[in-house]
Amino acid sequence: MRQSSLVVIANRLPLDDNAAPDGACEWRRSPGGLASALHAILEQSPATWVGWAGGVGAAPALPDIGSLRLQPVALSAEELRGYYEGFANSTLWPLYHDAVQQPTFDRGWWETYRSVNRRFAEAAAQVADRGAAVWVQDYHLQLVPAMLRELRPDLLIGFFMHVPFPPPELYMQLPRRTELLRGMLGADLVGFQREQAAHNVAQLAKKLLGAVATDDAITVGGRIVRTGAFPVSIDVAEMRALASRPDVVSQAGQLRHSLGEPKRVLLSVDRLDYTKGIEHRLTAYSELLRDGFVKVRDTVMVQVAVPSRERVESYRGLRDRIEGEVGRINGEYGRVGEPAIHYLNQPFSRSQLAALYQTADVMVVTPLRDGMNLVAKEFVAAREDGAGALVLSEFAGAAAELEGAFLVNPHDVDGLKATLLQAMEADAADLAARMSAMRRHIAEHDIRAWARAYLTALDHSGRLAERLTAP
Repeated sequence: MRQSSLVVIANRLPLDDNAAPDGACEWRRSPGGLASALHAILEQSPATWVGWAGGVGAAPALPDIGSLRLQPVALSAEELRGYYEGFANSTLWPLYHDAVQQPTFDRGWWETYRSVNRRFAEAAAQVADRGAAVWVQDYHLQLVPAMLRELRPDLLIGFFMHVPFPPPELYMQLPRRTELLRGMLGADLVGFQREQAAHNVAQLAKKLLGAVATDDAITVGGRIVRTGAFPVSIDVAEMRALASRPDVVSQAGQLRHSLGEPKRVLLSVDRLDYTKGIEHRLTAYSELLRDGFVKVRDTVMVQVAVPSRERVESYRGLRDRIEGEVGRINGEYGRVGEPAIHYLNQPFSRSQLAALYQTADVMVVTPLRDGMNLVAKEFVAAREDGAGALVLSEFAGAAAELEGAFLVNPHDVDGLKATLLQAMEADAADLAARMSAMRRHIAEHDIRAWARAYLTALDHSGRLAERLTAP
């Protein structure tokens, strides 16, 4: 078995669900997804990605994607239910997102989660070269760093939490809180989206482990674990190039024509998830229609909701509620050929997203809680015309960076309505200034800058960051 000096471990392999006609594997991209974040760094750099291929049963044999080797991890149907649908997405996900939905604690799920994390760690240990760097991604694999350190103490181990990390009073609800914390702290460097998350972990390390801890270093088990904020970003150059393509510019014009050439287009692009604030957003827009602040002929809302975790019961219920509410709003306020809301529950290609972003007058990104939200950054990067407004939840990690956005508390429906109106009615010069500032920021803080900052902190020699983030 060939070994790698860089190994990425994530729940999913970055595979498209549909193979190319010649049987080759293609990179899997989705709005705000991990594969999108790492695409620019890893597709052309020698590395191995360890992850689940998406099916159940034996792990398939997979060809490389460019210079990236794929190491699939097998999951049975029972393991998928307990590890992924259960502990990861019905226990940790809701708890880490401020318990927007009540988390479920199931003892059987924990055992499966631990077992599957062990399998990921063992797979990485087999493919990692002596002294290699291993980069573990996200809450699905929170036990892997400590397990991997037991198996391969020679490795340099990094862990990055893409989702929010909750305050101690919420985290303390977890029945297996100490094991999860020890698992994560098996890394040499633990990265988060925002500084508050590192502070939360330091407080928990003191309370649960009796560790000496500050917001940037925790001493545990005779080791120093460094922590810090490394806000993730996007491939700005790729989105700008897409947005400038003649076919994409033409598609944007066609989309606006298909929408009836309204004066204003409001756009939201989300995974179908209860943390994204879609229901609050629909309520706000419905009330603007009801009170006459928005007219269907002048303004249209486009809501893209990419299917997500369709096997999880709470997500099926969410889809039914949203579809019912969209139907009610269109039935009450729409006209023949003029729906109030265009609702699309389907995936979109990168070029289609770039066209949609250019169609919008107001991009509405209002999650109830989000680690970062890369859709907001993609919208800014796609606006080569320097126009458009961004309405952004103050509870998204991106709010700390995109100061030109119209920030809003998405739980406050009246405040959300007022902010939507403010963005729709803003002066063109004000919008241009806001967009210019946001575009400058993301150009300076793109995906390569994120990877460079994290990998330099992980590997003080700088060789790893230099190799992976070269233009």
